[in-house]
Amino acid sequence: MAKIIHEHWKCIGCGACAGVCAKYWEMGDDNKSKLKGADYKDVGEGKLGELTIENPGCNKDAESACPVQCIHVKEEKTKEGTPEANK
Repeated sequence: MAKIIHEHWKCIGCGACAGVCAKYWEMGDDNKSKLKGADYKDVGEGKLGELTIENPGCNKDAESACPVQCIHVKEEKTKEGTPEANK
């Protein structure tokens, strides 16, 4: 399992995430990226999106491609101590 976290307020709208991972990322009406299927909530700084998925897939590429580091991929460990995605 992996949790994808999007700090929407940090996004500069470059589209790098959507370019490398269109399955999960798209550009929104505000010209900033949007994590498809994510639950967004208002936090002090702005909107925070979270999505839990089985395998992080191309979201790791989106995380690496983001120039402002507003995408975070947190892999949950299994009981054996290895990331679920590596099974």
